[in-house]
Amino acid sequence: MHTDLTEKLAHLPDQPGVYLMKDAQGKIIYVGKAVVLKNRVRSYFQSSRNHSPKVRSMVARIADLEYIVTASEMEALILECNLIKKHRPKYNISLRDDKSFPYIKVTLNEPFPRVYATRKVVKDGARYFGPYTNAGAVHETLKLLKRLFPLRTCRRLDAPRPCLQYHIKRCLAPCAGKVNEAEYGDMIKAVCLFLEGRSEDMVKSLRRKMDQAAENLEFEQAARLRDQLQAVEKITEKQNIVTGAGDQDAVGLARSAAGICVQVFFIRSGKMVGRDHFLLSGGEEEEDADLLTAFLKQYYSQSTFIPREILLPLELAEQELLTEWLSGLRGGKVWLEVPKRGTKKDLVQMAAGNALLVLNEQALKIQDQADRTEGAVRELGRYLAMDGLPERIECFDISHIQGAETVASMVVFEGGLPKKEDYRRFKLRTVEGKPDDFKSMQEVVGRRYRDGSAPLPDLIIIDGGKGQLSSALEIIRGAGLHDVMVVGLAKEFEHIFREGMSEPLILPRHSQSLYLVQRIRDEAHRFAITYHRKLRSKRNMVSVLDHIPGIGEKRRKALWQEFGSLAKIKQAAVEELAAAPGMTRPAAEAVYAFFRRDPAAPKL
Repeated sequence: MHTDLTEKLAHLPDQPGVYLMKDAQGKIIYVGKAVVLKNRVRSYFQSSRNHSPKVRSMVARIADLEYIVTASEMEALILECNLIKKHRPKYNISLRDDKSFPYIKVTLNEPFPRVYATRKVVKDGARYFGPYTNAGAVHETLKLLKRLFPLRTCRRLDAPRPCLQYHIKRCLAPCAGKVNEAEYGDMIKAVCLFLEGRSEDMVKSLRRKMDQAAENLEFEQAARLRDQLQAVEKITEKQNIVTGAGDQDAVGLARSAAGICVQVFFIRSGKMVGRDHFLLSGGEEEEDADLLTAFLKQYYSQSTFIPREILLPLELAEQELLTEWLSGLRGGKVWLEVPKRGTKKDLVQMAAGNALLVLNEQALKIQDQADRTEGAVRELGRYLAMDGLPERIECFDISHIQGAETVASMVVFEGGLPKKEDYRRFKLRTVEGKPDDFKSMQEVVGRRYRDGSAPLPDLIIIDGGKGQLSSALEIIRGAGLHDVMVVGLAKEFEHIFREGMSEPLILPRHSQSLYLVQRIRDEAHRFAITYHRKLRSKRNMVSVLDHIPGIGEKRRKALWQEFGSLAKIKQAAVEELAAAPGMTRPAAEAVYAFFRRDPAAPKL
């Protein structure tokens, strides 16, 4: 152990605080909190017999530590949450991809609030609902809200007249003064109630306002409120009552070979209004209680709503401390409960069952990915009767339009996945203006395999039939690559032509090996077409004046500014051309002669 670290361990205080473990590069690899720093931190460096493999691995990497003393365990808990969120240490349990969770933002800090999706939470006076793990669910919710409520979507509030959204009843046009702040604010309150899951409160509010509008003979307003009320009631009917009343989160935990998942059911005013799942990483060797504790800290430290009651599947060592912390975040009492029977226990079990279903889906996705990559590679090698696996596959494609701007692409797949950093594109030199795919392919493979700068592939795919394959083989074998399999891929039916065999290999129609070959071919085609379009676009942007000797960028711009069109430049006399800024007599004569003597000059 490093001398400085030993000295720090000897002088640790017996006070609550947070400790940060660092590796040799000074990177924070673990953040933890302790009631007594001295006891907790020293325990890591005592006999490792009782430590898990994860802790032993972490301790072996600790080169330094830092600690922050706090006034209480509660302060240590809050600081720990903030530091984990900031540094994302390797050995802490973490919500996978928690940085990119989307929220729904209601801009209460604006006169006429907007409602939209965001991934950044800022203390700006707006209200944030979330986090959501599914961005699709966020957009579906927003689409529903815009159908229910005529919310403004534009950023301006000084439009001279309403836009189309107003005329199709999708906006109240606050930008043109068609609605006052009070009326619009009532609608925003209903939106917030909806996002909180308080459908019943929202229904009561809408019904009351509808009746009031009818009494005031404001029939258009009453009709709009009636339509909103009916839409909300239809949604409310789909929500099942699961408990008597109140706001609750039911938390379920599941483990499998695919990982660890926590499912949260959201119950608002006694009704199930939604659910979300979270995958945890780095906790495979942790106890369930430790996993749940880490989840609760990270999830509720960034959640915008904390219910009065959180239902858990098991007791936690820090339950009292977490209860106090959550109550402080909520601004009111929060209960952490482990139900033993009844509806609440059923909810927790249902959440755990759904968490397990998520993991089963993850396992299927992992298996499907393996089949599409490693499995497809093995299958292709078997069909091609290769001695080894085609781990690295390179595929070539040619792209041109009647020989113009002929380009080629080389894409690389390793382990069944694209390796884009090894892609190459070629602007062909030997066949420009003369369409000849055979010579084009020879030039490309020659430039790739004669220099020997990149790793050699296990399999080369030539996009084309027997002709392209023969042309490529002549160069590849001539470059000394006798052990690499080279095949041609017919464009229409994905028939594979092999060296020395007259009959093509036809892969089974729904095989993963065929799908892999198609993906590689399509990627090569996409890459070639993209480059070809880029060159064509660049060529089209070149002025005809660029082909005249003595006319560079500055003189070209001067001529355009002086005459305004190519037709006028063509018709101008030498004296007129020479009078343009930056032009000389020889340059003017060159322009004049170009348009009168060059048979290739454009006919205007």
